[in-house]
Amino acid sequence: MSLNEELVAPAAAALTNPYLEGPYAPQPDEITATDLTVLHGAIPKDLDGVYVRNGPNPQFAPIGRYHWFDGDGMLHAVHFENGRATYRNRYVRTAEFEAERAAGTALWRGVIEPWDGNPAGDRRERNAANTDVVFHHGNLLATWYRAGKPYALDPITLETKGIDTFNATLTCEVSAHAKVDERTEEFIFFDYGIHAPHLRYGVADPSGTITHFTGIDLPGPRLPHDMAITENYSILMDLPLYNDPRAAAAGRFKLYFDRELPSRFAVLPRYGDGAEVRWFEAAPGYIYHTVNAWEEGEEIVMVACRVSKPSPVTDRANPIAQLLAYLRPEATLHRYRFDLRTGATTEEPMDDVNTEFPAIDQGRTGRHGRWSYQMRLSVDHTMLFDAVIKYDVVTGAKQTQPFGPGIAGSELTVVPRPDATAEDDAWLTMFAFNTDTQKSEVWIYDAADLGAGPVCRIGIPARVPLGFHATWVSGERMRSAADDSVEES
Repeated sequence: MSLNEELVAPAAAALTNPYLEGPYAPQPDEITATDLTVLHGAIPKDLDGVYVRNGPNPQFAPIGRYHWFDGDGMLHAVHFENGRATYRNRYVRTAEFEAERAAGTALWRGVIEPWDGNPAGDRRERNAANTDVVFHHGNLLATWYRAGKPYALDPITLETKGIDTFNATLTCEVSAHAKVDERTEEFIFFDYGIHAPHLRYGVADPSGTITHFTGIDLPGPRLPHDMAITENYSILMDLPLYNDPRAAAAGRFKLYFDRELPSRFAVLPRYGDGAEVRWFEAAPGYIYHTVNAWEEGEEIVMVACRVSKPSPVTDRANPIAQLLAYLRPEATLHRYRFDLRTGATTEEPMDDVNTEFPAIDQGRTGRHGRWSYQMRLSVDHTMLFDAVIKYDVVTGAKQTQPFGPGIAGSELTVVPRPDATAEDDAWLTMFAFNTDTQKSEVWIYDAADLGAGPVCRIGIPARVPLGFHATWVSGERMRSAADDSVEES
């Protein structure tokens, strides 16, 4: 029996879950397709590198309620070189993936199911490595929503190399969202958990060795998802959304939003000790994703997508309705200013449109930038991306470009052109899914002329399920990392 048959047969009974249907339906086949067909326009000759996106893709029918965060990680990549494009998709072969592959069935329950034991002994949760993907010390690193060991993959072949131990210096897990400072080639990350100190923070050098690590005290376990960096500081979060302690004691996961607690932001020097943290308070809320942060004199400016009401109201009698409520973030663009002289925080909304999954020129991470390209979220039933919004994060001005009827987008990447003279002198790359034809494409936009629509559309000979986060790895960075590896050996 093929993997496709193994998946489709048992999954038929689970099709009441919309995150296993339509644009979310699993893609069991791993393929390599060269010389992709151009459907419209032409592939820009100066596109040199790889667009990679991570996302959930269960290899077997799930046990219990399937949450979108549960599926096995699968990377989808388009490699551009000399006006040609190659597509690959590969599973992230985590230890859990391999155990279930060997068993021929799912073994772990998902994140919203009660825990009743699993084959991993005291490790209750399954690291799917399905959430984010970044490039560092020559590898793609796939990370997971609730924090786990990062998995290293080859940026071209997508072959899984295994858990990245950071040259045997990694002593904790890694959050879903780490930051890579392309100016210094440092990897900056955090971890969180139920044991004190509840927040841990570290920095790895360009070789992938952790050179700085410290603990940060919190009042109790929290669920931070993202962080931000500037040239000299890191910003970590203590937000009033966490697992209900009573549910946790019973082996269940239940989000609880404490409206009586402020949002707190820890600002510390990049190589600072946890004792050096300065805390800044703001109105209660939750942040899944930051846009960027930078320094302006004695202030730190951070722009993020803020959720003001993160605790869903659900129909307890309908488990699918309850699941869907957790996947309907209502986030809006928000700006924070942290005054390092006075300790004061000022904050302001920048828009009222539901928008998330921001993308910037990755080379400007931690430095002042002007443009953010974000997905507009339609949450009538499931979470679909129906337009890209180009925000001027300085003035708040925006330009909205809908994808069109039946088209669902994906987190895009910003690709600066060689010798670019402006920040938006760049290409934007994005997977697009046509819900009418059930086919996937890669779209390329001119960032400076978003309203013209995609300048190029490329057919993908496999369906790319909707997923999470993406990265762009330039050919120059890959070649530089390969040269460094040869020199070290």
